[in-house]
Amino acid sequence: MGGAAGAGSGSLVRMDDAPRPRPDATPTAAGGTSGGQAAGARESGARASAARAADANDPDAREVGVGPWEGPWPEGEHWDPELLRDGDLRNVVDRYRYWRHEAIVADLDTRRHGFHVAIENWQHDFNIGTVVRTANAFLAAEVHIIGRRRWNRRGAMVTDRYQHVRHHATVEEFVAWAKEEGLPVLGVDLFPESVPLETYDLPRECVMVFGQEGPGLSEQMRAAAEATLSIAQFGSTRSINAGTAAGIAMHDWIRQHAQLE
Repeated sequence: MGGAAGAGSGSLVRMDDAPRPRPDATPTAAGGTSGGQAAGARESGARASAARAADANDPDAREVGVGPWEGPWPEGEHWDPELLRDGDLRNVVDRYRYWRHEAIVADLDTRRHGFHVAIENWQHDFNIGTVVRTANAFLAAEVHIIGRRRWNRRGAMVTDRYQHVRHHATVEEFVAWAKEEGLPVLGVDLFPESVPLETYDLPRECVMVFGQEGPGLSEQMRAAAEATLSIAQFGSTRSINAGTAAGIAMHDWIRQHAQLE
C-alpha cells in the first residue's frame, strides 16, 4: 500500500486536451445525449446530484463552478453526462471538471504519494476533517483514523469522497497493519526525545501519526513509533493545533520527495 501505482498506466483522457467551456456558459441544446450518454446519466443519478449539492452548499467554498458544456460533447467514459448537461459546481481542480467521481478517484490512484497520515480519535476530534482535506490536497496514500469510527466530516469539505480513509479500532490493530505493509510509524508530538522535523529525513514511504487535540499522542502510540518528531515553535504557546501540525508535516514530506510540475 505504501507506494503509488505507475503514473503512466491510466487510460483516462486528460481535461487539458479537451475544449474548455466558458465559466459563464448557459444551457444550450447543442451536444444532446446519445443512448449511451443517457444511460450513463441514469446510472450516476442520485450520487452525482448529491455530490454536486454537497460541494455547492459548502459555506466556505468560493464560486469555482462552470456552466454546461458548450458545443459537441467530448467522448470518453470518464465524462459525466449530467455534469456536461447541467454544469459542474464541485470543489475540484479544472483538470477534473465534468469528470465522474469514480474516474477522478481512479486517476488520483495512479499518482498517490508514498506517505500515509493517521490521527487518534478517542474523544471525537474535530481536527480530522481538516487532516483529510489536507491529505487530499497533498495526495496522501491514505488517512487512518484510530479509535472511534465516527468523525466530523464538515471540515473535510467533501474531499473524503476522493481520499481513501481507513479505520483501525485500536493502536495494536493499526501498528500491526503498518508492520505488514512495511511502513515505519513516525509520531509527531512534543516529547523530550523528539527529533526536529526540520532536520529529519522523512522516508519516501511512511505513516505519520498525530495525537488527539489536547492529550496528544497516546502512550501506546508513543511506544510503538519508530521515532517521534517535533515542530519548531518560537512563541508562548505550548503546542499548535493538531490539524495545523499535520499540514506542516505533510508539506515537509512534499518538500523532500514530491516532483513539482
